Amino acid sequence: MTFALSDALVDSIFSALENQEQKFLVDAEHAVLVEECESYRADEENFYKLPEWNSADGFKMREEFTENVRFPIAREELNDVLHSGRGVFKNFKIVLKKYPEIEKRWHLYKNKRLRAYINQWYNELREIWGLEKLDYIPESDEDLVHDDFSFMEYSAEDYCDEIKKHIRAAYFSAENLPEDLKSAFHEIWLEKFTSADYLNQTGYVCRTLSDDFAGCITTAPAPKKQGQVMILTSLFVPEIFRGFGIATELISMCLSKLKENGKKWLILPDSIMPEQLQFLLTRTGFEKMGFGYAVKI
Repeated sequence: MTFALSDALVDSIFSALENQEQKFLVDAEHAVLVEECESYRADEENFYKLPEWNSADGFKMREEFTENVRFPIAREELNDVLHSGRGVFKNFKIVLKKYPEIEKRWHLYKNKRLRAYINQWYNELREIWGLEKLDYIPESDEDLVHDDFSFMEYSAEDYCDEIKKHIRAAYFSAENLPEDLKSAFHEIWLEKFTSADYLNQTGYVCRTLSDDFAGCITTAPAPKKQGQVMILTSLFVPEIFRGFGIATELISMCLSKLKENGKKWLILPDSIMPEQLQFLLTRTGFEKMGFGYAVKI
C-alpha cells in the first residue's frame, strides 16, 4: 500500500526523527504516524519504518553546521561543546541561545537538511512501488539576510552618532598596520562621513533582531551640483556580523534606491581602504578608476 507524503506527515516525521526515546511507523492507510508496539509492527506494506536517524547523525549535522558559522567566537564555543564528550546536544542549544541570529540559521539549516533526508527516503519507497521520483526543491537561502536582520533608511537624526561611534572599530581593525597609522585612517573615514552629513546623506542601516548595530552604507551628492553623481561616504559591517551577506545587500539596496532617484554614478574617490573593502567593491560591480572606485547605476 502506498501513501502520500503530505506536509503534515513530513512535520510529524521531522519530530519523530528527533525523538530518540520512541519508535514510530507510518500507517499507510491513514498517512499518519503511529507508535511501534504489539498492534503496530513494520511490514513495509501497511506500516513503514521511518528512515534511520540516530544521535551520530544529529552530531554530524551539528558539526557540519558549526564549520560554516562565520562568527569566530560562536564557532569556537560550539566546537568546544561538540568535543566536550557530555551533554552535547543540550549544551549546543544553550550556546545557540546566546547568539539569536545563529540560532535562527541553525533551525533553518536543520529544517532544510531533515526535509531533504525525508524526501530522499520517500523517493526510495516510490522507486520500490514502481512510481516516478518526486522533485524536491529546497527553500532558497537568498533572502535569509532579511530573515535575520532588519534594514532601514538612514537618517542623520537617528543614526549619525551611532555610525560615528562604530567607524573607529570598523575600518582597518584587522589590518596588520601600526596603531598610529590605523588611527589616522580611522580619522580620515570619520571626517569623510561627518563632513558629508550636512548634504543630507542617504543610505541604509542594518540591525539585528535584538536591535544591535550590524552595518551601514551612506552616500552624499557630489560637490558643485553634479546631480547625477553620488559619493560613498561610509560602508562597513562590524567584524562579528561579517559573512552573512549584509554588506552586499546594503550595496544592492542603496544602488536600487539611487537608480530610482535618477542617479547615474556612485563613486569612492581618493580613498585609502582595507583590502576586504576593495574586494567587496569589485565583487559588487565597482571598477577601479584612477585613484578611486566607481559603479554606473
